[in-house]
Amino acid sequence: MDKYQILNLLREFVSQRPGLDFANYGDVSDYRGDSRRITQQLNDARALIRFCELYSVDITERNFSAFSGRLSLENGKLYYCTGQYWPTEYRASVCAVLASAIWNYFRDDCHHETGDAIRKQATKEFGRGIASRWFN
Repeated sequence: MDKYQILNLLREFVSQRPGLDFANYGDVSDYRGDSRRITQQLNDARALIRFCELYSVDITERNFSAFSGRLSLENGKLYYCTGQYWPTEYRASVCAVLASAIWNYFRDDCHHETGDAIRKQATKEFGRGIASRWFN
């Protein structure tokens, strides 16, 4: 599979409805908090996917070991093994995989040799929010 096929699979995966169940929450503030975080993860994933499309970021099997290897690519399909609660983590797994690929891109292709230089470049490209959530 080429990079664009993988990115399209990831885009479809993050576009799934999270399926939050209000019965799993004690009150509305907890539910809304998770809902906001899930939406934020969707926006982060879309920004990371777009960056990968625009630049020569290679997405390899090694990147799928991010997020404890819960997200895997096998025979052209994505598989996810839920850790705790599907709605709050499936989009985060995509962000972790993409951040891993982008980290390698910054290190290898952009010649940023230290973690601090990579985090600074991530902040420049994505802003402080995405950089602090996915490039720490």
